[in-house]
Amino acid sequence: MVKTTAKVDGMMCGHCEAHVNDAVRRAFSVKKVVSSHAKGETEILSDSPIDEEKLREVIGSLGYKVLSVASTPVSAQAKKGFSFFSKKQQ
Repeated sequence: MVKTTAKVDGMMCGHCEAHVNDAVRRAFSVKKVVSSHAKGETEILSDSPIDEEKLREVIGSLGYKVLSVASTPVSAQAKKGFSFFSKKQQ
C-alpha cells in the first residue's frame, strides 16, 4: 500500500474537496481518497504508486494547482490503524 499526499492550492469548501475526490477516483484505482480545503491537502491510499504527473493533470484540469506530491509506503500493520484527517484537523 502507498499513501500519497498532494498539497493542493485553490480548494475553498467541501464541494471543492468532493470534486477533487471524485476526479481522483475516476482517474486512479484507489482504496481511499480524502481532501481537506482547510489543510490544502488530498490524501490517497492505493495498492500501487500514483503517477505524479497524471495526478497533477487530473487535479489541474479542475482549476486547482498541485504544489507538491509525496508518497510513502504503508505497511499492512499500519494500514489497520490508518486514518486520514481527524475531525479536529478539518
